[in-house]
Amino acid sequence: MKNKNALLLTTLITLLVIITSSKVFASTEKTATNTDKKNVATAQADKKSYRASKKVPAMRNRVYSQLARAQQLADEGDKIEGFEVLGEVEERLNSLNSYERAMLFNFYGFMYYGNDDLALAVDSFNKVIAESAIPDSLIISTLYSLAQLSMQQQDFKSALDYLTQWRNLNDKTLTGNQEMLFAQVYFQDKDFENSLTHIEIAVSLVEAENKLPKENWLTLQRATYYELQQPKQVTKVIEKLVRLYDKPQYWLQLSSMYGEIGEEDKQMAVMEAAYQAGYVTKATDIITLSQLYLFHGAPYKSAAVLDDAIDQGSIFADEDNLSMLARAYLAAKEDDKAIKVLIRVSDMNPSGKHDALLAQTYLNNEQWLAAINAAKLTLARYAEHKQSNMKNLKNTANMHLIIGMASFNVKSFERSLAAFAKASQFVSTKKTALQWGKYVEREQAQYKVQLAMLN
Repeated sequence: MKNKNALLLTTLITLLVIITSSKVFASTEKTATNTDKKNVATAQADKKSYRASKKVPAMRNRVYSQLARAQQLADEGDKIEGFEVLGEVEERLNSLNSYERAMLFNFYGFMYYGNDDLALAVDSFNKVIAESAIPDSLIISTLYSLAQLSMQQQDFKSALDYLTQWRNLNDKTLTGNQEMLFAQVYFQDKDFENSLTHIEIAVSLVEAENKLPKENWLTLQRATYYELQQPKQVTKVIEKLVRLYDKPQYWLQLSSMYGEIGEEDKQMAVMEAAYQAGYVTKATDIITLSQLYLFHGAPYKSAAVLDDAIDQGSIFADEDNLSMLARAYLAAKEDDKAIKVLIRVSDMNPSGKHDALLAQTYLNNEQWLAAINAAKLTLARYAEHKQSNMKNLKNTANMHLIIGMASFNVKSFERSLAAFAKASQFVSTKKTALQWGKYVEREQAQYKVQLAMLN
């Protein structure tokens, strides 16, 4: 819509020039000559155009009246009749001078564009610039419109060609918006170096006037730096976007970029600030924040973020998320909370991998019978699913150790010794199992002596 409005404005300005210079339409050749002299004088004072000294024929009043009527009909919504009026003018095409033909095609282009018929609009505007004896201002505005239309049609090579012609004829310094049009065309044509050059000029122009660069200018600059594989420059642009436009996505992007360039402390700080501002709402972002807390030695915050998100339904209470939550609680030394989560996730996946961690946690908290039961369940589930990978082999050995240690603490010496005997068959636990076995045998002997003395 912005492009369309810009094109309409270009056309309306052209029409305004025609209307405010109505004396030309009914003027004599002498008036046209005076106008030409004035144009030449102006062009000599400024940068000369190769078309500056050509003679532009006057538009006759009858032609102007019909074109103005077509314009009025179109403005009132009667496009069909407006086209009919233009058709009447076109029937006398051979009798029209160059300027009149150009203005006819200009009106056609304007009305086709208003009808969203871009192909016919482009064709009409090309007919305008094909005329030789027409004002430079009309050629310049039409070339700019053609560039915009070509961009809408994603014909970027043609857009660049029109823009190049337009710039060669245009005596004025480019505005920021015009520099950005070049930048957009170059970007779409994958000429990122030239695109960046025009973006930087556009930004510097507005900043020199103490104005803010437009948001879409900065997002294009960010994308261009990204394509040029300059992550530090990408980060600087996003910092500016956060400062000037303060949108949630820019905070999250900035945190991500800090991580990419190795500034993890800033990554964590920005992500935490975004969370406190209510910007972290997506499941992936919540999980990222939780992982960052864990990485930076704040496991309780990691668990709290996950737990709160699960309670609110922001992320699913699935196996992966619950497993992450349990490990965060364990790292935070919140074993009771971790156990509750592990019991919950164990029911979701009966493969035994969560039961193994649960058994170890019970053992660490001296919940001996619960540790024995969890370790036995782990072994049963491993056997049921016939899992024999290296990790499960190690866990199997550890489960026998856990059963042995927990059984010893409840004075079940025979079961303890049997478990250590099984654990000694694994390379990873052999040494520990043999040491524990000898210790349990001594304790069992002393325990028997104590019982005999009591009896």
